[in-house]
Amino acid sequence: MLRLLARLLVRWRWPCVAIWAVVGAVAVALAPRTQHRLKTHGGSGTPTEASAVDDLLRTRFAGPLSEYLAVTLEAGAQLGDGDGGRAVDSLRQSLAALPYVSGVLSFHSTGDSTFIGRDGHATFLIVALRVPTGDSAGGLVAPIRRLVGERVKSLPVRGLTAHVTGRSALDIDVRTISGEDSVRGELISMPLTLIVLIFAFGALVAGILPLVIGFLAISVSLALIGVVARFTPMSIFVLNLTTMIGLGVGIDYSLLIVTRFREELNRGLPRRNAAIRTITTAGGAVITSGLTVMVGFAALLLTPLVDTRSIGIGGLIVVSVAMALSITLMPAMLALLGRAIDGPKWLARRLAWYHAPMVWEKWARSLSRHPIRALTLGGAAVAVLTFPLFFIRIGLPARNWWTPGTEAGQGVEILNRMGVSGVMTPVRLLVEAPAGERVVSATWLRKLRALSDSLRADPRVRTVRSVVDLRARSSILGYSLLYSDIASARSQYPEFLDAYLSRDSRMTLMDVMLSDSTSLTSAMGVVRRARLLGREIMPDSGGARVWAGGFVASNLDLQEHLLKRFPLIVLLILLTTAAMLAISFKSVLVPIKAIAMNTLSVGATFGLIVLVFQYGWGSSLLGLDGPTEAIYVLVPVLVFAVVFGLSMDYEVFLLNRIKEAFDKNGKNDEATMEGLSATAPVITSAALIMILVFGVFAFARVLAMQFLAFGLAVAVLLDATLIRMVLVPAFMHLAGEWNWWPGFQPRDKSTAVGQSLDRR
Repeated sequence: MLRLLARLLVRWRWPCVAIWAVVGAVAVALAPRTQHRLKTHGGSGTPTEASAVDDLLRTRFAGPLSEYLAVTLEAGAQLGDGDGGRAVDSLRQSLAALPYVSGVLSFHSTGDSTFIGRDGHATFLIVALRVPTGDSAGGLVAPIRRLVGERVKSLPVRGLTAHVTGRSALDIDVRTISGEDSVRGELISMPLTLIVLIFAFGALVAGILPLVIGFLAISVSLALIGVVARFTPMSIFVLNLTTMIGLGVGIDYSLLIVTRFREELNRGLPRRNAAIRTITTAGGAVITSGLTVMVGFAALLLTPLVDTRSIGIGGLIVVSVAMALSITLMPAMLALLGRAIDGPKWLARRLAWYHAPMVWEKWARSLSRHPIRALTLGGAAVAVLTFPLFFIRIGLPARNWWTPGTEAGQGVEILNRMGVSGVMTPVRLLVEAPAGERVVSATWLRKLRALSDSLRADPRVRTVRSVVDLRARSSILGYSLLYSDIASARSQYPEFLDAYLSRDSRMTLMDVMLSDSTSLTSAMGVVRRARLLGREIMPDSGGARVWAGGFVASNLDLQEHLLKRFPLIVLLILLTTAAMLAISFKSVLVPIKAIAMNTLSVGATFGLIVLVFQYGWGSSLLGLDGPTEAIYVLVPVLVFAVVFGLSMDYEVFLLNRIKEAFDKNGKNDEATMEGLSATAPVITSAALIMILVFGVFAFARVLAMQFLAFGLAVAVLLDATLIRMVLVPAFMHLAGEWNWWPGFQPRDKSTAVGQSLDRR
C-alpha cells in the first residue's frame, strides 16, 4: 500500500502540492476564528456535587450568586462614606439596573465590614449575574467592564480606579493571553527552529521545508478544531497545545522524511525513485510513530473533563494532519525539488563538520563493548531523577494560579491587599430542610449555627456568611423572630436573602470565606471537612441534604473523578502501544522493552516536575514566585498521555532503522550500531527542535500550560539522550537475536543471549 501511495504521489506531485496549497490558504483564513469558539470554563461532562450546587443556586434562589463578578475599587479618598461612599452607591445602582444582573452586594447594602478595606480606601462589589451557564457569564465581562470604566471616569473621586475580576473575568483574560502566548510562541520558535534545521541539513532549502509542514499543520489543525468546536465543547488549552504539538511533530516527521530522501539521493537514485523509496521506508516509520502518539491522545477521550477530552480531540487532529502532510505533501515537494534541496552549496561546505558521522559511530561502538555498564549507569541516573515522584502531592497549586498582569489578576491582587481574597473562592454549602419544613425555623437555625460555629473555628476560615451570620451578636431567638415573618425579613434585607435563602425558604446558602493564609491547596482540606461536618450535624434523613460547591469543591470533585479514570487510561495506552509495536516489528521483546523504557522516561519527567514546581527548585527561572506546593491533577494525566506517545517517536525511528539493518545482515550488534549511528543525528536535531518549541511555552503566563510545556520539554530531553542514546541500544545489544523473536528465530534459543554476552 505504501509503494502504491508513493507511486501515485510522485506521479501526481503537482496536483498534490496544489491541493495542499488551497487547503492551507483556507485554513490560514479560518484558523484565527477558532480562539473565540473555545470554552474558558472546563468542568466535567458528568454531574458532580459541586455542579449540583450551581444548578440549585440558579433554579431555587431569587437573586442567585451562582455566577458573579467582583468589581474592586481603590481611591485616595474614603470609599465607605462621604463622596466616596456616594460614588460607590452610584456605581452599584448602575450595575444593578442592567437586565442581566440579579443583584449587587456592597458595604452599604449589607453592612458587612468585609467589603471595605482597613483604611477605607479600597472596597469591592459583588455583581450577581442572571445567566444559565458559566460560559454565558463570560460574554458579560466586556460590557460590564465598559460600563464600569465609563462610570468611574464620571465619578468625582480623586484617583479612583476599578478592576473587574472573578472566575469568568479570569477565564476571559486567560483566553486572551493564551492567544497572545500562542502567537508569541510561534514567532520565537520559528527562527530558532530554522537555525537548528539549517545546521541539521547544512542547507537552507532543506531547512525551510519542515517549517512549511509545521506551519501548515498548525493552521489546518486549528481550522478543523474550530469546526469541531461548533458541535462539542473545546477547551482554551487546545490553542497552545496545537501550536506546540503541530510545530514539534510536524517538523519531527518531515525531518525524518527529508533526511531519508537525501540518503537515497546520495546512493545514486533519481529524485522520483528516491521519493518513492523514502515513502516506503521513512514514511512507514512516520505512520507507525504517528499512530502510537495518537493512542495517548485517544485515551484522553475516556476522561470526564472537558479540558482533557478537548486536548485528546485536538491532539488526534494535529497529529493526523502532521502525519498526512509529512507522507504526502513533503514527498511531493521533494520529488519536484530533487538536488535543489541542498542549496546553497557554500552553506553545505561550511557546515560539513556538523554532519561528520564519526562521533556517533564511536559512541555506538563504545556502547556495543560496554552495554552492562551503560545500562547500570543510565538506570541509576533515571532512578535519581524519578525519586521526587514518590512525594508528589495532587491538588490545586498554592500560588501562581491566578494570571498576573491582567485586569482580573490585578483585581485579585487588590482583594489580597484588603485581606479578603477568599471572596473569590468561597466554599459554598447548600443546606436543604425536609419537605414541608423551613430551613429558617428554630430547629434548623440551631443546626445552621452549630455548622457555622464549627467552620468558623477552623483557622483556615476567615468568616462565614449565612442567614445565621447576618447580624452581629444576634441570638437564635433573635433570628427566629426575624424569620418568623419572611416577607418582612426580605424587605429589610432584600439582596442578601434573595442570594442566601431560596424562594420557598426550604434551602439556604452558607458561604465559607477562607483566610488569607489559606492557599488553594489547603482549601481542598476545608471542603473535605465541610462535607464531613455537614453529614454529622445534618444527617441525610427525612429529605435533609447538605451539598458543598464552589471553585475549590468543583476542582476537588473533578480531581477525584479523573484519578479514578487514570489507571484505565494508563492500562489502555500501555496495552494498545505494545500491541501496535508487536505487530509492526513482529517481536515480543521489543514492545515490552519499549514500554519499560517509556515508563522510565515518564517517571523521570514527573520527578523533575515535582522538584521544580511543587518544591520550587529553579522555579524562579520560569517566572514563578515560589513553589506551587501541589501539582494540578491534569498534569500527570496529560503528561503521561502526551509524553508516552511523543517518546515513541524516537523509539520507532531508532527501532525501524535497526530492524531494517538487521533484515539485511542478520547481525543484531552490527544492526544496532548502524541504526544508532544513522538515526542519532536525526533524533538529536528533532529533539532539540521540540525542546525549543516546548521550552518557549514553559514561559507562558498560564500555570497549567507551564506545567505541560515544561513536562514535554524535559521528557523529550531525557528521551533523546538518556533513554534512546544509552538505555535502548544497551538493552538491544544485551538481548541479541531475541529482540526479534518470534519474527526471527535465534540460531540456538538456549544460548542466544549467552553468546551475545560472550562476544563482548
